[in-house]
Amino acid sequence: MTLHSIVIQKLLSTNAHLGRRVVADHFKIYTYGIRNEKAIIDSDKTLICLRNAANFIAHMARDKKARFLFVNTNPLFDEIVEQMTKKIGLYSPRDSIMWRMGGFLTNSFSPKKFRSRNKKVCFGPIQPPDCVVVLDSERKSSVILEADRLQVPIVALVDSNMPWEYYKKIAYPIPANDSVQFVYLFCNLITKTILLEQKKLKALKGDAAKEEPVVSKKESRENTKQIEQSESESKVSPSIDELLVVPYQNLAPPPYDIVEIKQLLEKLVIVKFNGTLGNPVGFSGPKSAIEVCNGLTSLDLIVNQVESLNSKYGCHIPLVLMNSTRTHDDTLKVLGKYARLSVDIHPFSLESLDDQNSEDKSSTSEDASAFLSLMKSGTLDVLLSQGKEYVHVISSDNSAAAIDPNILNHLIQNKIEYCMEVTPTASTYMRNSLANQRQGRFQLREITQNPSKHLMEEFKFIDTRSLWVNLKTIKRLVDTDALKVENLSIAKLFDQAIGIIVPQSRFVPLNATSDMLLLQSDLYSSSEGILVRNAARDNPVNPSIELGPEFEKVSDFLSRFKSIPSIAGLDSLKVIGDVWFGADVTLKGRVRIVAKPGQKLEIPDGVVLENKEISDPADI
Repeated sequence: MTLHSIVIQKLLSTNAHLGRRVVADHFKIYTYGIRNEKAIIDSDKTLICLRNAANFIAHMARDKKARFLFVNTNPLFDEIVEQMTKKIGLYSPRDSIMWRMGGFLTNSFSPKKFRSRNKKVCFGPIQPPDCVVVLDSERKSSVILEADRLQVPIVALVDSNMPWEYYKKIAYPIPANDSVQFVYLFCNLITKTILLEQKKLKALKGDAAKEEPVVSKKESRENTKQIEQSESESKVSPSIDELLVVPYQNLAPPPYDIVEIKQLLEKLVIVKFNGTLGNPVGFSGPKSAIEVCNGLTSLDLIVNQVESLNSKYGCHIPLVLMNSTRTHDDTLKVLGKYARLSVDIHPFSLESLDDQNSEDKSSTSEDASAFLSLMKSGTLDVLLSQGKEYVHVISSDNSAAAIDPNILNHLIQNKIEYCMEVTPTASTYMRNSLANQRQGRFQLREITQNPSKHLMEEFKFIDTRSLWVNLKTIKRLVDTDALKVENLSIAKLFDQAIGIIVPQSRFVPLNATSDMLLLQSDLYSSSEGILVRNAARDNPVNPSIELGPEFEKVSDFLSRFKSIPSIAGLDSLKVIGDVWFGADVTLKGRVRIVAKPGQKLEIPDGVVLENKEISDPADI
């Protein structure tokens, strides 16, 4: 029996899966079905939500030493909550008394004492909490409303008949039947989570104390010199900052109501870098003007995404194009075809992006340039005055970037200032297929911006160069002159920074014609501007493709294919020499095609090549 099966059995033994007779529409995503006129809650989804809540509580206890407020009005849970608060050090006879519930957060900082049956709150210091944990949310809707008004994140047990107006205010809902057994399991999980983080903090403090030996004045002067030297070296050496990385599937679903999604998207602005030329693939214009999928360019895809969201939800998402002086004029000519679409496009020309076309390009310098240009042009202040809160920064290289309301909702609910989309490297995924399902902290040096094959063994994640940043944070950094290229450190600049593990299908860079083969094949199609991966492909990793110098330029690449081959079942392809492909060719498994010097090798129409090495027409 697997560990997952054991955990699910434990959940079932607590009757957590038994719902009510009434099932709200927004709760149906958590239900498995109906039995005996009662909703059956999906235990797998309960487990995912429990994991998300535990990770959030651990993050609060570890990084912020947060104050937790546990709300309970069910006398059956009193002893459980009391034992939990005693174990984690939040209980004292003076603080754990009866409090008046109405207006307990918003009326004053010191609520009056009030004794009444079944009214009890357990918490430590009498200060505004950093997190509210509600054990019986059905009874305490007023607590949820007040916590939401103060923007305090809420972790709560929710049942199948909970109204939408209260459910939408809960940052971490846990779908389950609030039986005594499940509440005990939930409180036990919270207790172990907080105790583990407290143990880690004590260990860190103990190690720090041991590392402070008594030194003489001479040694002190030498140590001071060493510190000054290390500080000067640290300005050049890469930072060892850490980042909390969250799997995409752990994110809570976006609001169910269309009006709520509209309000969410109204807070967003898109910044698309468009300063890179197509010179590496022999294309004279901007890289964004190269056709990538279904006859659409990467610029077409992002514009279609914005237009689709604006039309579907009635929102207004502006698109800011950050052009270099080399791409600006050509981009302005292209923008005419979008005149009929409901997209507000603002092109900017920046000399600072002209260096993008060199080999030593840095995404951090691009980001800093974008933020500074927004401030200097006055655009940042205009966006803030329009109620915009987040900017989604999309690299010029990634053709598969997606504007995701799921991610935006998570950032707003958790007050995240900086978010980096990452995806596992192929080597990480092959070593551990669950790598993209685990949350944890990773050093930034384990995340690469250069997805070169010979470097993949050294890194765990690839930076897709799709960033989400809070506009008010950018404003604060610019006003304090902290946002500079030379000191762009995530840990130093942003109090709340995370990474989100997105599927590998959301990172398809366009740096060579081999990338064009991936994008233009049957491996990808486009829907409303979003690249959709072929469901027929079982392997989540894209095939490895190497094309010889004969395919280096776009014009040569297109001329050597009558039609792009089917590669949905392909693992790897290597083509060397003067090779020409016919129409409707299918490639599967591992295929290697090598034309001998001076030989022209033609692949016939309609042929299927599976796990073959071709060096002569007779091998086909």
